[in-house]
Amino acid sequence: MIAMAGFSTKPRAKTKTNPLKTRAYGYHDAVLLAEVVKLLAPAPGRVIVDGTLGGGGHSAALLAAGVRMIGLDQDPEALAFAEARLGEDGENFRAVRCNFANVGAALDALGIAQIDGALLDLGVSSRQLDVAERGFSFMREGPLDMRMDPSAPVSAADLVNTMAGDQLERIFRNFGEEPAARKVAVRLVRDRMVTPFTTTKQLADAVETVIPRRGRTHPATRIFQALRIAVNRELDVLAAGLEAFSQRLAPGGRFAVITFHSLEDRIVKTFFKTHATEFIDRPEWPEARRNPDFIFKAVTRKPVIAGEAEQRANPRARSAKLRVVERISDAR
Repeated sequence: MIAMAGFSTKPRAKTKTNPLKTRAYGYHDAVLLAEVVKLLAPAPGRVIVDGTLGGGGHSAALLAAGVRMIGLDQDPEALAFAEARLGEDGENFRAVRCNFANVGAALDALGIAQIDGALLDLGVSSRQLDVAERGFSFMREGPLDMRMDPSAPVSAADLVNTMAGDQLERIFRNFGEEPAARKVAVRLVRDRMVTPFTTTKQLADAVETVIPRRGRTHPATRIFQALRIAVNRELDVLAAGLEAFSQRLAPGGRFAVITFHSLEDRIVKTFFKTHATEFIDRPEWPEARRNPDFIFKAVTRKPVIAGEAEQRANPRARSAKLRVVERISDAR
């Protein structure tokens, strides 16, 4: 689904607001904001796509540098919020409702062949966690939902109540890296025969009967992460999105991705390394060969992490890793 929000042609009023210090109400502070702006190297006239628009924090800072900004999000609530916040930038900002894996179709609809930069800030937003009705958080009672796109056909409750035990076990083990995956799956299958799971608290309480509390981390943390990833097909979408954005970057265009857990970071790291390695070699080859997928050069040799001050001010930043590459060729 691709839907484009209207935009105002009214020039944005000049203010003294520093976009690096602006917080979108109800949304988390944009993580690694100063680093993203510096490494994407925005400049007037350049076109940058924010594939995970959210509250618009990163987009606001990039717009302040004079770029033309296209923001994508599959959450209509986030899209409406960001449109209201950034719409005064007129023709420099366009909001599009779609999953970022469909960036190619979105750009085609706008008549844009290539872009000068792209950003993905992965994971769930604080706003989605804070709204109980979205069903993402075990800290708040709400329907067991977890869909980033509310119109998506499958919710977390659907998975928990209909999947076979071995399927749930694989989800918990592969997407949550949960050591007690089998035990949790067995318990959920047993409990749902009596009462189907419909709320976040109901699920969290069931998990806690299997995994005892230790320290500050809630026992259901990995289980909820795994279900969220499965419901939204996050890892498949990420792989498709990395490829789609890479195809639309102009030479010199930069691609920045912020990850928050090892599964998605591994995908990004591997993709960037594969496409930023000029020559590949194998033991059976007489000599190294040029990599046909070589299209990037690494801008960040190691992931950029938040400094101590940002980590103290914004706990979400503690697990964030930023990787950036630059497109060097049109050849594939």
